[in-house]
Amino acid sequence: MRPGRQPAGRLRPRWVLAGVLAVLVALVGGVALGPVSLPPGSVAAELLNLVPGVHLDSGLNEREIAIVTEIRLPRVVLGLLVGAMLALAGGCFQGVFRNPLADPSLLGVAAGAGLAVTVLIAYRGAAQGGALGGVPLTTPVVAFAGAIAAVLLAYLLSAGSGRERSPTTLILAGVAVSAFLTAAQTYVMQRNIDAIREVYSWLLGHLSTAGWSDVLVVLPYAGVTAAVILLLRRELDVLSVGDEEAASLGLHPQRSRYVLLAAASLATAAAVSVSGLIGFVGIIVPHTVRLLAGASYRAILPLSMLFGGAFLTVADLVARTAASPAEIPIGVVTAFFGAPFFVLVLRTSGRAAL
Repeated sequence: MRPGRQPAGRLRPRWVLAGVLAVLVALVGGVALGPVSLPPGSVAAELLNLVPGVHLDSGLNEREIAIVTEIRLPRVVLGLLVGAMLALAGGCFQGVFRNPLADPSLLGVAAGAGLAVTVLIAYRGAAQGGALGGVPLTTPVVAFAGAIAAVLLAYLLSAGSGRERSPTTLILAGVAVSAFLTAAQTYVMQRNIDAIREVYSWLLGHLSTAGWSDVLVVLPYAGVTAAVILLLRRELDVLSVGDEEAASLGLHPQRSRYVLLAAASLATAAAVSVSGLIGFVGIIVPHTVRLLAGASYRAILPLSMLFGGAFLTVADLVARTAASPAEIPIGVVTAFFGAPFFVLVLRTSGRAAL
């Protein structure tokens, strides 16, 4: 993209249709496949029965219907929400920092949320604190507090040299903050051996749920953050031309950047609170969408939500079926695909991240 020129592109219907189809395929596949495989057509019919006014004969018995609606569907819906939030946050960070390798781990966001939840698990217990089910109601709030604290710490650290803060300076500060918070997290784990198994399992990422209660915990955060970021997606296109030109177009760059960072941090924190640390979704999905659908964030962000949800749902399906009856941590699956992708992006990107 030439300097001073905004990225061309708009949200094309064919890509929206492709994203919706990807979500539907992931939804049906995630519910149909597992230790007890169910016919995809019957599963699709049963899912349609959840729509008011629709009554179809799916051919499933009561036990199979319970597997669909009470066990697998909540997990798949949670995967769609978490994947959408992580991909949306990754795309937002990439726009704010004008860096195609940015993801929620920048500024220590994921590390800050992870440390906060680790402390909560170690000193309070993951099933306490007024939980609706498996996830305490306070967990996303605590994770968000840790994420924002990490962002503030990185912001203050980046100002230590007395120079004007730049995206590169903030990224370097974020790397340092992330390393420090990870060390603190390790210390907390070593001081609480009884909780180390639970914390370690959470760190590797998972989507096991206690039912619809976990979905209800994270749903408000997903709705608020998605609304804020999508409403401001045009401003990311303006920020991509540089702060000076953005200001000349009537935008307040720093204010927009802070609002977007807060929303992306909240999305990351909410996802981390229910699924643990799942890496690379925020890099793989937005960057792939950028390559396929164009560089405008008017298209990147909404499409990242759709394809991010589908991607994580498929990754979770692989995690729970590849080594059945055992279950592979979903963070291992995303890292298996994400690490080579990261190297590919690093080698082919027009400019390095740092």
